Amino acid sequence: MTLENYAFGRVTLEGRTYAADLIVLPDRVISHWWREEGHSLSVSDLAAVFEAAPEILVVGTGAQGMMRVPQATRDALAAACIRLVVECTRDACETFNRLSPTARVAAALHLTC
Repeated sequence: MTLENYAFGRVTLEGRTYAADLIVLPDRVISHWWREEGHSLSVSDLAAVFEAAPEILVVGTGAQGMMRVPQATRDALAAACIRLVVECTRDACETFNRLSPTARVAAALHLTC
């Protein structure tokens, strides 16, 4: 899958535009993704990612980087042997596209702030 375009509040993936936060897994997309605590990414917010067991999770923290990844979430991903990359969403989309041809990659993308 390729993230073709990101602009504040929307991203285009494989020709389809999404206007709400989403998780991109190697085999599917979960649109309208909500987190328990808004701008904090908890372990439970990533249940589908843990199930899919990608090699890498790229987290897009928003246009201004407002979403945080607490240490507990970082530790749970490390324990599951999932490498974590955390960047503002624009950079995260580019990183996802660069890594996905050669690795099993997932993305959790906050599209706004």
